[in-house]
Amino acid sequence: MTNTSPIEILKQNHLKHTKQRIRVLEDISANTTAVSQPTLEKKLGKEIDRVTLYRILNTYVEKGILHRIVDLNGTANYAICSSACSADQHHDEHVHFNCTQCNKVFCLATKVPEISIAEGFKAEAISLIAYGICKECSKA
Repeated sequence: MTNTSPIEILKQNHLKHTKQRIRVLEDISANTTAVSQPTLEKKLGKEIDRVTLYRILNTYVEKGILHRIVDLNGTANYAICSSACSADQHHDEHVHFNCTQCNKVFCLATKVPEISIAEGFKAEAISLIAYGICKECSKA
């Protein structure tokens, strides 16, 4: 997560700081796990329509503000990128953990191991998701 304010993030990325854009960043930043698009829709549905939310999320991914993690159900989840990310290149190549009981997606500090890509291929992003039971669900 980042300590930079939503307005400052938008300014750094040359985006207008609309109420909807700020609200999306505030909501995602307030979570300790990645947030699914359906969860955002439920929470922000009265303030932001579905199409606008979709466009905001895609813009944030394109600008390197958020990274998208697809969970075991095929649902897009979003988390704040590290400060090293940009529109040109994401540097959030860390392991994600998807709990099979509560379905939460966690960003782990563990880096994705370096892999060799076949000649002629160019990797633009690498993702590694571990599936299992999170700390909270293990206690139950």
